[in-house]
Amino acid sequence: MKRILATLALAALATGCAKVATQNAGGEHSWTRPGILRIALQQDLKNLNPLLNSNTSDGFVARLMFEPLISADDKGNPVPILATVVPDADNGGISKDGLTITYHLRKDAFWTDGVPVTSKDVKWSWQAIVNKNNNVASTNGYDIIAGIDTPDAYTVVVHLKTKVSPFVNTFFAESDQPYPVAPAHVLSKYPNINQIPFNTAPTVSDGPFKFVRWDRGDHITLTRNDKFFLGLPKLKEIVLHIIPDENTSVNELKTHDIDWIYQASIDNYPALEGIPGTRIYWMDVNGYESIQINTAHLPDPRVRQAIALALDKPELVDKLTFGQEKMATEDIPDWLWAHDASIPPSTYDLTKAKALLAQAGWTPGPSGIVQKNGQPLALVLVSNNSNVTRRKAAVQIQENLKLAGIGVQIKFFPGNQLFAPAGEGGILQLGRFDLSLAGWYAGVDPDNSSQFLCDKIPPGGYNYTRYCNPEMEAAQKMALENYDLPTRKIAYAKIQELLARDTPEIFTWYERQMQPISVDFKGFDPNPVEEAWNAWQWSI
Repeated sequence: MKRILATLALAALATGCAKVATQNAGGEHSWTRPGILRIALQQDLKNLNPLLNSNTSDGFVARLMFEPLISADDKGNPVPILATVVPDADNGGISKDGLTITYHLRKDAFWTDGVPVTSKDVKWSWQAIVNKNNNVASTNGYDIIAGIDTPDAYTVVVHLKTKVSPFVNTFFAESDQPYPVAPAHVLSKYPNINQIPFNTAPTVSDGPFKFVRWDRGDHITLTRNDKFFLGLPKLKEIVLHIIPDENTSVNELKTHDIDWIYQASIDNYPALEGIPGTRIYWMDVNGYESIQINTAHLPDPRVRQAIALALDKPELVDKLTFGQEKMATEDIPDWLWAHDASIPPSTYDLTKAKALLAQAGWTPGPSGIVQKNGQPLALVLVSNNSNVTRRKAAVQIQENLKLAGIGVQIKFFPGNQLFAPAGEGGILQLGRFDLSLAGWYAGVDPDNSSQFLCDKIPPGGYNYTRYCNPEMEAAQKMALENYDLPTRKIAYAKIQELLARDTPEIFTWYERQMQPISVDFKGFDPNPVEEAWNAWQWSI
């Protein structure tokens, strides 16, 4: 019924009977529901367990209900949440040898059933993440822990197997795979957490909002946690509407049936720009759009380089982002300290692409597709069906590669299937693709080890490209085991050089995430990773 009403409202707008942008006595527009924030999500979630999240939508909803030890402010600077301070060498939180990290927890944080949040929750949450029986998406940053001591209810002492420079920004924090802490007293009784009632109804949480109901495929309702330890949230309720079709989301923003399109596709920029009563918030993130290449299927770097050369990346970026995004070189954006400006952008060179394919033994076939040993070079490209930009990009990539003699079959999947853990049939985790068109948010630290280390090949990691190279292993080791920025910067320069040379992934543009919101929505101040880090301060 709601969709029908939205359609009728649009019809009214088309005939001149538009809503009037009036304001009520409280200073809000007439269409705003005071205290209730309505958000459009592109996809439904597979579950609501914060330890099983596998994409940004999962992580966003989890952060509305669950808190980490450390978050980051809008500039990416670490800030304590469940911890009282951010551990570092100066305050004694990081030992001199870099192998022991000590956290002191707040004593005023409680789960919604009244049980205190303690060191037991932190230790158990770590154990759950590294438990091979659990379908977690990544163990990066958690599998290098030798053990955790809990000398008292509010002290956590982490012992590392080796020095890991991004550890504090990773361990129940905002880098790599952002996991919040989960309630041990509720979940520790299960041998695994893959199929438990909590996953569809997390009735115990510690964040600014708590679970009310989940109507699968339609909406999730959260209500205010009146006892939230950082202060009474200003919003009374959040309703997350599941709207896979972005055109519908745009129309509902125009009719003010929603207040925010979460991570809107750049494809909708012309339709979203200038909608009365709304504004576009541009969120700089350590992220990008890219084409991942399954190196297990395409082990010859000459073929991967040919694919990169056959893509008209400048045209791809210009057409698909309306000039709003910057073409990428490698994975680290130019605003982050680890970016290497000496890496040249990839060029469009169809002649060189064909020459590389010929060197690799691929010769023109009768259908125009190159072949080797009688087999055509026919690739499967996958992406999520909810993202309009990626659907258009897939077609443009298909056309570009056809000119080089490379065949491409496009397959779209729901996001919760494409990005799911291996144990739940995730397409990327199981490697059921040749090319993948997707995006990546890398966290507040430039650490990219979970994508390019050999032991991060799924399951248990995000090395979807299956790239494994001794030089990359050495460069990552240098980046991870040194805490000083000059040494880490040298290491990341080498990492970017290797990515440019070996081409396991083609980075198209750096992500400047478009967030269209109502002008009545106040306090929206995302950090470079997570929109909901300060959700208790939001109001409408």
